[in-house]
Amino acid sequence: MEQVRSLSQLIEEAKKLCASKGKKRLSVAMAEDAGLISAIEEARKMGLVDATLVGNPEKVKACIAQAGASESDYHIIEEKNEAKCGLVAVAEVSSKRADIYMKGQLHTDHFLRGMLNKEIGLRSGRVISHCYFHSIPGIDRVLFIADGAFNMYPELKQKADIVQNTVNFARSLGVECPKVACLSAVEVVNPDMPCTLDACALVQMNRRGQIKNCVVDGPLALDNAINEEAAKIKHIDSPVAGHADILFVPQIEVGNALAKSITYFAKGSETAGLIIGAAAPVILTSRADPMRAKLLSIAGAVMMAHSQA
Repeated sequence: MEQVRSLSQLIEEAKKLCASKGKKRLSVAMAEDAGLISAIEEARKMGLVDATLVGNPEKVKACIAQAGASESDYHIIEEKNEAKCGLVAVAEVSSKRADIYMKGQLHTDHFLRGMLNKEIGLRSGRVISHCYFHSIPGIDRVLFIADGAFNMYPELKQKADIVQNTVNFARSLGVECPKVACLSAVEVVNPDMPCTLDACALVQMNRRGQIKNCVVDGPLALDNAINEEAAKIKHIDSPVAGHADILFVPQIEVGNALAKSITYFAKGSETAGLIIGAAAPVILTSRADPMRAKLLSIAGAVMMAHSQA
């Protein structure tokens, strides 16, 4: 598969994959938002997905109509209790009647309780993490940022799992051997900065085959992770420096601020996000996200679902 280098290309590659291997099915918890239905309808028309919509049938049908879609194209499951919507929707995925678990209007805590339910949830035995992925003008590849939304202050073992989750997702988008930069404020090991010690450990775990199918380097500051000239000036000899695909952040505040700064400061950029490392792809979009971001997240989840099949 050709490497996806922009999020517009992501949609085209997802369409090709679904044309040859078939559509995937979304299971949407509390699908009572016309903007969300509009994104799902766009993805359905592109041949990417079918959808099961869980929620109050009257509200769901009103949103379908508002989105200019047809009820006949959707499977609706009645569940008026918000706390139960996540459980009903996730059971569709864990039972293999659907492939992707997606958040609608219910609160995030109810959605995540469904995902983590011990009996019908999507636990995989691995650390579950979040990945933002971006197209940025002037950068010739998709940039992946992990973890800026789910794990707050991961320890070393969790960090290794987060890196592996992100590598696996990047590979589903055609990045054969992702280059992973372990970010810090500096590019040298400083015993007073624990994240630089963790970066060194992750590099060694990669070399020993504990983190697979990628090249890990760090600590690296952001400038020399993504800018080849900055790396040369600082005399950093590394296959990752200046060419990173994955920006692995030491804690949630760094990743969250970095991802949102791209969204709001980088004009012309596009951003999407997924929860990865679960037994199936999980789309946790914000109610404030534009339709395009939701569509891109669906396309990424479809690519990932096909790679896991």
